[in-house]
Amino acid sequence: MNEAGDAMTDDRQPVRDDGTGPGRTRLFLGGALAAVLLAVIGASGGWVLAGEPDRPAASSGVAPSGGAGTSGPPATPSAPSTRPADDRPSGPRSRTPSGLTVPDLVGADFARARQELRDRRLGWRLVFGAGSGRAVERTSPGPGEPVKRGVTVTVWVAGPAPAVTVPDVGALSCADAADDLVEAGLYPRYRSGRQGPVTGQEPAAGSAARWNDQIALTCGDAPTASPSPTP
Repeated sequence: MNEAGDAMTDDRQPVRDDGTGPGRTRLFLGGALAAVLLAVIGASGGWVLAGEPDRPAASSGVAPSGGAGTSGPPATPSAPSTRPADDRPSGPRSRTPSGLTVPDLVGADFARARQELRDRRLGWRLVFGAGSGRAVERTSPGPGEPVKRGVTVTVWVAGPAPAVTVPDVGALSCADAADDLVEAGLYPRYRSGRQGPVTGQEPAAGSAARWNDQIALTCGDAPTASPSPTP
């Protein structure tokens, strides 16, 4: 019994710490763990105090290149610019001389109608019909329509073209001969230019013709015969 009691007593005796037992090992591990925790807390505190330099910057609302989109509001399209008046294209504008219109010629004698057009410096073209009489049936452009100087007015006449006599223009310049032919209701046709005196006409002077017929004129000095070569 005493041996058993001694054994129990010895088992309850405090363990003597000589620096090599299990108590020393537990103390060493606890100190190391505490040091690690203090290091982590210190580092965290330093990161907070340093302004968190390693944290990602907050989004500025601008998508990086190649990004899918942004969290900011969509860009507002700019209003279209208004071009100043001085920068607008400008060009010539069509104008009709004020007061110049086609006279009312319907029912008038075609010769008088032609003279009225000439007085207004307008051209004319007579179209004779198959009816009877010299009256104007219609015109194009019509009466009262605004026109520019030099515009040709077509005049339709009820009856056929009257007969006229070809005037003699052989002693005139080519320009004066043309005027006389037009005055007579005929039209000149030039064989060899329009300069110089008239040296020939066809049909000949005094021939019968009708209004709107053409008279062929030969104008210019007649070529001189070259001298024959001397033997």
